[in-house]
Amino acid sequence: MSDAGQSRSDAGRGGGAPGRGTAGQDASAARGCPEHQTAVASEEERMKQRLACIGHKIVVLSGKGGVGKSTVAVNLAVALAEQGMQVGLLDIDLHGPSVPKMLHLEGWRPEGHDGGLLPVDFTANLKVMSIGFLLPSDDQAVIWRGPRKYSMIRQFLADVEWGELDYLIVDAPPGDEPLAILELLGDIDGAVVVTTPQQLAITDVRKSIAFCRELGCRVLGIVENMGAFVCPHCGGTVEVFGGRGGEALARETDVPFLGTIPVDPAVSIAGDSGRPYLLAKTSLASAEAFRAAIAPLLAL
Repeated sequence: MSDAGQSRSDAGRGGGAPGRGTAGQDASAARGCPEHQTAVASEEERMKQRLACIGHKIVVLSGKGGVGKSTVAVNLAVALAEQGMQVGLLDIDLHGPSVPKMLHLEGWRPEGHDGGLLPVDFTANLKVMSIGFLLPSDDQAVIWRGPRKYSMIRQFLADVEWGELDYLIVDAPPGDEPLAILELLGDIDGAVVVTTPQQLAITDVRKSIAFCRELGCRVLGIVENMGAFVCPHCGGTVEVFGGRGGEALARETDVPFLGTIPVDPAVSIAGDSGRPYLLAKTSLASAEAFRAAIAPLLAL
C-alpha cells in the first residue's frame, strides 16, 4: 500500500471505511470504556493544539441544501487568499462533500505526518482538506448514527495538521452536524449564512440564524446566492427566484447583509470544471460580489 493509501487507512481507524453497519451502535457502547475515554481526551488535546495555531475560524452554513453553500465557501476562501492571507478550507460535509470536485481534487488522498494528516496545498497560501478524501469512492454513502458522526468530526479536527493559518473556512453540512462542529471548534469568530432569494430557503435559513444565536455563535452576515440574472445581451435584469429575500431577512434578523451573487452560468461551469470561479473570472459582477463579501471577515 502506498504512503497516501496508508494515511487514508490510518485516518479511518476505529471504524474502517464509512458505510452501512452498526458503527453508531458500537460508538455508543464504547463511550463508557476507559480506553475510549482516554482516546477521546487525547483527540481533544490534539484538536486544541492544532486549532490554537489558527487566527480566525469561520463556519459557512445554511439551513437548506442546494443553495450554493460550498460554492460560496470555496470562493470566500480564494478571495481571502488573494489578499495574502494564509487560509485553510475544511469540507466537513459527511454526506455530500463537494470541495474535491470543485477544486479538481477527486481521488486525492491525504498524507500522514507526525501522527496527523497534511492538507493539500491548493495554492501557495490556500490549504484544503475534505472528508471526501477519506471515502473509498465518490459514490460511497455514509450511513452513520449521530454518535459515530460526532466521533468522526472530532477525530478529523484533531488529525488535520494545518500549521499557522490566518483563516479557517469550514464548509458545514445541512442537518445536525453543524451543532457538533460549533461545539468542537469552540471559540469561533462566527458564521456566514448562505441563502437564495426563495421564501422556502429563507424560512430554513431563519432557523439557522436562530440556531447560531442559541449556541452563542455570532452571525457575521448573510450571502444571497443566485440572485438576479443579468442578460449578457441586453443588460436587463430578471429576478429568477424572487427579489431580495436575503436582504430582507438580514434586516428582519438584524444581521449584516454581505451581498448578492448573481445567477451566473460561469459560476456553475467553474465548479463543475474544478477551477474556482474567482481564479477563472476576475472582473465580472459575480467575482466582485464574492470579493465584497469578505470585507467583514478581513475586519475581524
